[in-house]
Amino acid sequence: MKPAVAMGLAMVGALGVAIAYAQGQAPKPGPELKKLEYFVGTWSSEGEMKPSPFGPGGKFTGTEHIEWMDGDFFLVGHAEGDSSMGHEKSLSVWGYDADKKVYTYHAFNSMGEAISATGTAAGDSWNWTSEETMAGKLMRSRYTIKTASPTSYTFKLEMQPEGGEWGTMMEGKASKK
Repeated sequence: MKPAVAMGLAMVGALGVAIAYAQGQAPKPGPELKKLEYFVGTWSSEGEMKPSPFGPGGKFTGTEHIEWMDGDFFLVGHAEGDSSMGHEKSLSVWGYDADKKVYTYHAFNSMGEAISATGTAAGDSWNWTSEETMAGKLMRSRYTIKTASPTSYTFKLEMQPEGGEWGTMMEGKASKK
């Protein structure tokens, strides 16, 4: 990034903070962020990956610790797990985009993947979607979470290659420790 562009971005950010303080109050998290509170804690997960062009199928297990970042605008998660593809670690950041009225999710893992998704919450379901280019082709994904209780949920990842059908890639359950 060119120094002039970086300086401009820093100035815009500083201006936003200055305006908030000039109005006499620091920004506060909106009510939508309270829904993310469900995920705070340490979760263990298990499930099955389906065989696909992305890897062999098989069982997987994992643990994730999720907590609020200072300010309570974002959740930060640190996870690790084991599957037929080996041991993996990841970092995730969850939030809410008030302008677009969607939840946001960004994750990076030790296998070199970067995932960016948007989501909605309705009743006992969270529905996350993303689009990525893989091997030159558009790949859509949807990740569905169904809360079963205050301490457990089920999940399913489905993917659709460009011009293809939706297929289940992974299913499982998670429990709060």
